[in-house]
Amino acid sequence: MRALALYGTIGSLLVTALATAPADGATGATTAPPAPVAHRIGFGRCAPVEHLPSTVECGRLTVPLDYARPDGKKIHLTVSRVRATARGERQGALVFNPGGPGASSMEFPLYGGLPKWSKLARAYDFVGYAPRGVGRSAPLSCQDPKEFAKAPTDSRPHPDAAFKRRKVAEAREYARGCVRRAGADLPYYNSVNNARDLDMLRAALGEKKLNFMGASYGTYFAAVYATLFPGHVRRMLFDSVVNPAPHQIWYRNNLDQDVAFQRRWNDFLRWTARHNSHYHLGTTVRAVQHAYDSAADKLRHHPLNGKIGSGQLQSAFLKTGYNDAFWPMRAEALSGYLRGDPKPLIAQAMPRSGGAKAEENGNAVYTAVECNDARWPHDWRTWDRDNTQIARIAPFETWDNAWMNLPCAFWPDRTQTAAAELAAAVHRADGHAGGADLAEVAGRAASTEFDEALHGPRGPLNIRTEPGALPPVLLLAAERDAATPYRGALELQRRLPGSSLVTENRSGTHGIAFGDNACVNNFAEAYLLHGKIPAHRVYCGPRAEPVPGQQATRAQHALPGK
Repeated sequence: MRALALYGTIGSLLVTALATAPADGATGATTAPPAPVAHRIGFGRCAPVEHLPSTVECGRLTVPLDYARPDGKKIHLTVSRVRATARGERQGALVFNPGGPGASSMEFPLYGGLPKWSKLARAYDFVGYAPRGVGRSAPLSCQDPKEFAKAPTDSRPHPDAAFKRRKVAEAREYARGCVRRAGADLPYYNSVNNARDLDMLRAALGEKKLNFMGASYGTYFAAVYATLFPGHVRRMLFDSVVNPAPHQIWYRNNLDQDVAFQRRWNDFLRWTARHNSHYHLGTTVRAVQHAYDSAADKLRHHPLNGKIGSGQLQSAFLKTGYNDAFWPMRAEALSGYLRGDPKPLIAQAMPRSGGAKAEENGNAVYTAVECNDARWPHDWRTWDRDNTQIARIAPFETWDNAWMNLPCAFWPDRTQTAAAELAAAVHRADGHAGGADLAEVAGRAASTEFDEALHGPRGPLNIRTEPGALPPVLLLAAERDAATPYRGALELQRRLPGSSLVTENRSGTHGIAFGDNACVNNFAEAYLLHGKIPAHRVYCGPRAEPVPGQQATRAQHALPGK
């Protein structure tokens, strides 16, 4: 990972050593130097490709690709905004990130039109943006979208050796595709740079202090931000908290997810069994699981509409682990398919027409950020051992999660990527492409090689603030959250002295702010509007269970992709 730097080679190397501390190093408030000057964003009409109404205005934020070389290559991030509806009550801009990595919040300004967000919309400009790599913000791609979206695909809870060999080969080729398409830019898609981009956005909005709300992965790079820039924070809400412990980022967090998703999947199976009179899938967890397995096996051999195989079934039903609002519609689809009516399953599991480019882009950013952030096992035998062991007790998601992250086993380090790009630049220069490109790439390669030799590989930033350095922040977590298991919230609270944690008991929906629990919403609203922090830890009762026949009606902040 790269660090924000002062001008000059020696200064950049020294600052890199401070701001990207090794995993066991302590990082204080003084480790982040001043950011490059951020120019105010000029807002105007949004581009048609954003599909936003005229009430939303858009602009562009310019940031360095590499903060250690602020005079080098620049990239541009797209930003959206709706002004506070009550100017006399305005408290500044509220920036939102929905997670991922790889998700955009360009639609966030539209949330102000929803009743549960209306009070916040009076007090804040609602600001969304596409982080680096996402959408039109220096878009990242690792594979032809048509190839990425090929369907049907197969999902196996207990894959055999031949299946594993195919998936390993696919992961290796995917990592190579990321290198081919992004070149030497690839290492700069990471969480530290996402945090620095956020501070540039704060400054470019004219805000002295940041008001920020992040869900899922948005809580992790917000924690990085809080560590690097605690004095720049006004209010910060963490919704569904990633475990920030350096040894957890990201390999261990993904293994923990597997166990948590199995628990949440079992919650869905129990609920479906209790409502057997409606769904006719069985009266026990084992019976409903058997029904699901039967559908998966049938689709594996006879894909529905030629596009829905066991992989598409798994992707659709994974959402039951993110939000219990999906439970009625998924149970309805499974029941209908097994009883001869495939229409609900087709509606819920069919790959979206025209969505391949966005889905491939989101997956590319997810992969690059997580692979760049941390050290991953490079020996396939480690992955095979760990995932085989966990799949014995948590088969629902374990191996699909492993395949999603396996490109990180073949990820190049920064020196390898820079050397490959330098060779390509030399080739272009021989072809009379010009020397400026070669000089820029050579400078980056030399700086990277020296930095690696001087400091060794970077580890995840050690998230931590000193008591009193950071204003009080609010953490929200559901006790049975699968995507971000609950102990992650406890770990972040320990690392951010003065923070308050609101727990939604006996619930597992991922992304709980301004949802279906009035208790949670009251705490979140009181904090963002009035700065009120509850006790160190407070608890809300569970949300109401879904009712058979209900449909999922509200958009969620975070769906599969972490």
